[in-house]
Amino acid sequence: MISDEQLDRYRIEGTLLRIVRDADPANDVRGFVVAWDDSTVMIRKRTRRVVKLDRAYHYEPYSEPRTKLFGDEEEETR
Repeated sequence: MISDEQLDRYRIEGTLLRIVRDADPANDVRGFVVAWDDSTVMIRKRTRRVVKLDRAYHYEPYSEPRTKLFGDEEEETR
């Protein structure tokens, strides 16, 4: 789970994030941190829509390569 300090830093710096929800990169959410509570994070997407996501997902800067969290992701998507 992502920490309050990390979320606050991403919010203040205006960092574009990638939220990895499963092995399929097409299901990633890209956006900016708006607010959070104990279990969820609100992300403003580039389309200005706001989505509420679980804090248990993997949050990483979009400028970095996508982290492989699910083993060999290429085989799973075939």
